[in-house]
Amino acid sequence: MGARIENIVTSGTFSLDGGTWEVDNNVWIVGDDAGVIVIDPAHDVEAIAAAVGGRTVEAILLTHGHDDHIRYARDAADRLGAEIWMNPADQMLWEAVYPGTRPDHEIADGDVFTIAGAELVAVHTPGHSPGSTCFHAPGLGTVFSGDTLFNGGPGATGRSFSSFETIVESIRAKLLVLPADTVVRTGHGDSTRIGDEAPNIQE
Repeated sequence: MGARIENIVTSGTFSLDGGTWEVDNNVWIVGDDAGVIVIDPAHDVEAIAAAVGGRTVEAILLTHGHDDHIRYARDAADRLGAEIWMNPADQMLWEAVYPGTRPDHEIADGDVFTIAGAELVAVHTPGHSPGSTCFHAPGLGTVFSGDTLFNGGPGATGRSFSSFETIVESIRAKLLVLPADTVVRTGHGDSTRIGDEAPNIQE
């Protein structure tokens, strides 16, 4: 049996630049009955642990360093017995939550994470944040886009450390080159497909 993708939605807050908003986050679990990788373990560690069950967590991958995605990552790592990977370009966002510390490992563009025979390839897509990283799983026909690409277009760029021009270039150069039927599994909200989002970016 090959890798499968599971999704749980957790609820909490996102804070940046002095504001706080209620958000629902997608937590993605990729693997099989033996082992999994968890992407963005947000808000509710117990719900995530329940979804993982008795399986081994091989890694916790963070798509970026905004606090709704990382505030409970350390708790999740301790609970799940796993280590955290993040692109170091978001270290300043990590420091805002965990002063004087670093994630366990750094993610670089092109890094490959393997679980249950499936490969997740790290794709650095700055714009929403400097270190924003998507994870392309070609064998599963999907890309985990974090907050870089949503159903309806690019992620938000109105906050500190973000750039609209950069996110659009990242999406054009790194994501729109994927097969049109690639499922985009987002950090918030409904999934979409690359082919459905391409016209939104060109506009």
